[in-house]
Amino acid sequence: MTVESTAARKPRRSSKRASAANKPQSSEPQLVQLLTPEGERVEHPEYEIDLTPDELRGLYRDMVLTRRFDAEATSLQRQGELGLWASLLGQEAAQIGSARALREDDYVFPTYREHGVAWCRGVDPTNLLGMFRGVNHGGWDPSTNNFHLYTIVIGSQTLHATGYAMGVAKDGADSAVIAYFGDGASSQGDVAESFTFSAVYNAPVVFFCQNNQWAISEPTEKQTRVPLYQRAQGFGFPGVRVDGNDVLACLAVTRSALERARRGEGPTLVEAFTYRMGAHTTSDDPTKYRADEERQAWEAKDPILRLRTYLENAGHADEAFFTSLEEESETLGKRVREAVRAMPDPDHLAIFENVYADGHALVDEERAQFIAYQASFAEEGN
Repeated sequence: MTVESTAARKPRRSSKRASAANKPQSSEPQLVQLLTPEGERVEHPEYEIDLTPDELRGLYRDMVLTRRFDAEATSLQRQGELGLWASLLGQEAAQIGSARALREDDYVFPTYREHGVAWCRGVDPTNLLGMFRGVNHGGWDPSTNNFHLYTIVIGSQTLHATGYAMGVAKDGADSAVIAYFGDGASSQGDVAESFTFSAVYNAPVVFFCQNNQWAISEPTEKQTRVPLYQRAQGFGFPGVRVDGNDVLACLAVTRSALERARRGEGPTLVEAFTYRMGAHTTSDDPTKYRADEERQAWEAKDPILRLRTYLENAGHADEAFFTSLEEESETLGKRVREAVRAMPDPDHLAIFENVYADGHALVDEERAQFIAYQASFAEEGN
């Protein structure tokens, strides 16, 4: 081979390498599924689950009541009773399935959309609404239900979860930690740092990513060149993609990841492949950036409808069960509506309390300015 012929081949090799570097590593990612969109029960070689009819009905009830609460909160925002609301519509299976895999002593770090997880952890739905009404900063004691306050800062809860899990490991406990976040948050540096620390310290944490396809108006394909679950490989721990509209698969996969964490085998990334049926929040208009056909395609994969179909076909639930649940659902909606409207306004000066343990001159000055500002309205006769 001559020098000239070798040199002539170099550009072609370089071009081939560049082309390969720009292509996704996998166009057909694995997807764990135990219940098809048509409501047919299927098996998976790595994930098994055997639930009683009562347990199956319980999962269905959780999803129905969570959706009803979510719909009521959306209506309340439209009526001016809430300042904002982040709907979970379409993501019920991902949240209920993963949350029902948790033990009581496990700890949860949510974002601001985990209403179904909160339900499973025993947090009263009305307590979720105080922050969105602007009357409190959370509304519940995290230590009571091992469910942290909602986190608005995108991705920061993954760092909190990692640090907490590292502490759990040092304490010698066998409990696990789970951190919820979305596909948009996966682009945040906080999440990458969490992956690094959890892997290096073998922290007993499960990262549960609800990939609902849209980070507000940015589609997933504009956020990553590979399926999200594959990112875990680069940090040294396993990742798995599960059908996020299949409550049985979400339960089985999350349970397995939690058990792995408890055995001291470190973190796992679970990507629940689902869809946000509504707006990112009530301040968003999804019709501006996505097609109706996309939503219609995902409606056929509805997590509640597929489990109902399975329950009916398997003879695990009759019409009396569904009728009773509908009545319970309406009762919940009424209770939430009445509770929100009865929430008292907070003391306007409370915002200045507990900023510093021993007080601060600047806070005192700001308090005095605010009192004077409020008094000016009274002087004007308002």
